[in-house]
Amino acid sequence: MYAMRPLSMVPPGTEVVIVEIRGGWRSAKRLQDMGLLPGVRLRVINNMGRAPILIELNNSKLAIGRGLAQKVIVR
Repeated sequence: MYAMRPLSMVPPGTEVVIVEIRGGWRSAKRLQDMGLLPGVRLRVINNMGRAPILIELNNSKLAIGRGLAQKVIVR
């Protein structure tokens, strides 16, 4: 079984499933509007340095800031 960790800690090329969103309603709403909800599978494309994290979700690419990615718990 894979350990849970924040999206900000996932290496590039890894597929993960969102387990939960930690944070206030504003962060949760913003992530929900992007389609990031518990149970959703995504792939990390780029997670280098201090740049935003680039993910692939439903054949679309999204960039997420590190602060917001820290609130997305994945497995």
